[in-house]
Amino acid sequence: MRLRRYLNDFDALTRRDFLGGAAKGLLGLTAAPLFTGIVQAGEKAIPLRAATARNVIYLYMAGGMSHLDTFDLKPGAATQGPLEGIKTSADGVLISQHFPSLARHMDKIAVINSMSSTQGAHEQGRYFMHTGYQLRGTIRHPSMGAWLEQMRGRVNETLPGHVVVGGGASMASNGFFEASLSPLPIGDPSEGLSNSKRVAHVSEERFQHRIHKLEKMNEAFRAKYKARSVRDYAKVYEEAVKLMDSKDLAAFDISGEADDLRAAYGEDRFGQGCLLARRLVERGVRFVEVVSGGWDTHSENFDRMGDLCPPVDRALAALLADLDARGLLDETLVVLTTEFGRSPDINDRSSGRDHYPQAFSALMAGGGIRGGQKYGKTDAEGRKVTDNIVKVPDFNATIAHALGLPLEFQVFSPSGRPFTVAHDGKPVKALF
Repeated sequence: MRLRRYLNDFDALTRRDFLGGAAKGLLGLTAAPLFTGIVQAGEKAIPLRAATARNVIYLYMAGGMSHLDTFDLKPGAATQGPLEGIKTSADGVLISQHFPSLARHMDKIAVINSMSSTQGAHEQGRYFMHTGYQLRGTIRHPSMGAWLEQMRGRVNETLPGHVVVGGGASMASNGFFEASLSPLPIGDPSEGLSNSKRVAHVSEERFQHRIHKLEKMNEAFRAKYKARSVRDYAKVYEEAVKLMDSKDLAAFDISGEADDLRAAYGEDRFGQGCLLARRLVERGVRFVEVVSGGWDTHSENFDRMGDLCPPVDRALAALLADLDARGLLDETLVVLTTEFGRSPDINDRSSGRDHYPQAFSALMAGGGIRGGQKYGKTDAEGRKVTDNIVKVPDFNATIAHALGLPLEFQVFSPSGRPFTVAHDGKPVKALF
């Protein structure tokens, strides 16, 4: 957050410079979503259902994780490659040799080996997975964290309802919902929330004086332009200042965690991001996404698996154990997914696997999920789903089902078009 810095230098800035710069820096938001159209449910009450999960920790493997080299092994098949499988704490569940720590927790996890998408390019695949809708040029759809906050609100009014760690602008979005439902982006989890404290040479009294000046300056503008987007712009500022002055800001500081616990998660950004996710859901942030990048293994796939899988193995195993020990696993749905799988055929020239949306794997644990099970399957070579296909909207509907969100409730975009939380998806109730 750069609001403090902009206010500290306010005397030297013009109104246009201040508003333009602060909009780009405030809580990591760009100016564009602050002025998009606003959607609301109107006067009709949202018919919430009973939920099995209160929170979501959403682990996203960006680039397309290979199902054959992780959770859908095909021993003896030509498509399998050199990786071997290992037994787990769940009977009949075999996973890659690169997940020895996770193998001890498979009794908590449901493996979905029948995922299937219609999108085979990265941007389209990421968008589809996060929203359940295909990417269109005329509209931006909300991702699941925004739907959750829109329908169920925040638990902690000071903290944001939705945080993305290591994701960047191409991941989750508020879509056509109001700006305050945008996810708060965190780059390096070890640095906490950057630029979130008042600089030493500006007193609290001076800072509040500048806030008051800004408020007075904006009164005439708000009086003239009564649009909802203008009010939301002011709301983002108010929430930022409220968080800066709150003790809840400490939720973003993982330095106070025990050294052995931080080591258990792994010192890499993904591991520390998972630790931050636990801290945030513990303090009332309902949806936290943590992104692991680099899974686009067009070349040297098997060597890359040796680098990519161990950090996820270590962090996810630590996260499940930590949540369980704190009594949070029952109310926290932990999801691991990706935009598509990798091709069963191995590229002889580069020893890689290419994009493959027809079949891939995902995991769910906690939040009412029945662990120790495999759901769905692919054929003997991992080429196509042969049993219990789970399409991307179905996957999102399953998350929404766990959170008690009404799947058929329609919300209207600024253009008047109706949308639902998971498009036409059907929840996989057998997982619960």
